[in-house]
Amino acid sequence: MAGTSYKDSGVDIHAGEELIRRVKPAVKATFGPEVVSDLGLFGGAFRLNTEGMEDPVLIASTDGVGTKTKVAEWVGRHSTVGHDLVNHCIDDIFTCGASPLFFLDYYAAAHLNVDTAEEVIKGLAEACSAAGVALLGGETAEMPSVYHEGVYDLAGTIVGIVDRKKLINGEAIAEGDMIIGLPSNGLHTNGYTLARKVLIDDGKLKPDDILPDMEESVGDALLKPHLNYEIVVRPWLNRELQINGMAHITGGGIEGNTKRIMPGGLKAVINWDLWEIPPLFRHIMEMGSVPVEDMRRTFNLGIGWVIIINPGRAKEVIFHAMNKGIKPVRIGKVEKS
Repeated sequence: MAGTSYKDSGVDIHAGEELIRRVKPAVKATFGPEVVSDLGLFGGAFRLNTEGMEDPVLIASTDGVGTKTKVAEWVGRHSTVGHDLVNHCIDDIFTCGASPLFFLDYYAAAHLNVDTAEEVIKGLAEACSAAGVALLGGETAEMPSVYHEGVYDLAGTIVGIVDRKKLINGEAIAEGDMIIGLPSNGLHTNGYTLARKVLIDDGKLKPDDILPDMEESVGDALLKPHLNYEIVVRPWLNRELQINGMAHITGGGIEGNTKRIMPGGLKAVINWDLWEIPPLFRHIMEMGSVPVEDMRRTFNLGIGWVIIINPGRAKEVIFHAMNKGIKPVRIGKVEKS
């Protein structure tokens, strides 16, 4: 009588091996000379270069894509969620001024669909290559007793570095500083549970539907990849524009995330009338009768990045942004709390 195999219990080791075979070229393409280990070892090895730094500090962050994976499943396209994860994590550590070094991913599902996982991980590798980040390693897990059939979870960890004298932590923020917002291109990676409930659940909309004032389908709009703001803002730091604080606008909205970097006794005062809320957010609010306060706490509402700077230097930031084809918005100022 035959015994019970690991595959019989729901875990297919051969599927995992096939996935590694398929994605190995894309992952290895992210390796620079700093990576001194091969893919598949128990740990990734990275040679740290601190040349030119007086007091190097490592900055790390972990995050996930959340239920945006459900939107990818709804649309039937999984190539962009890897970009979402990498760019989100880069933005998180860049608020401190850190340059990203390497990235680690975690992909989990009830049963491994090799085609879907390949699409996701190749997207991770593409985003890492575009940002000059090594995809140093990762983990793929099958857990049929934990996840529902047909769904997957995606998370990752990033490590970066910054010279301590260039660390941006909000301590320099002062009363009267100007708050400048850089536009998002959509929901990025937050608020999808609410967005799905309003737009998708119970068959409300189809992926190809186009709502008024929108030039793209709902599926395309919801899957727009999270922007990498480090690529845009890094040159400004190199020009020593003396940015006092930066905030990545994720869950918690503009007020919730700027509050995280405010010194005691100060607050960010946002003028919500200074920019136009993009159509996608307006449709969510109107179709779901979502209270405006919930919208502000849940979504970025068109502002994905915040820079806090002395008013005397604000024109330089605005000038550099417009030269990059970005339309910055003066969304508020710092006042005493």
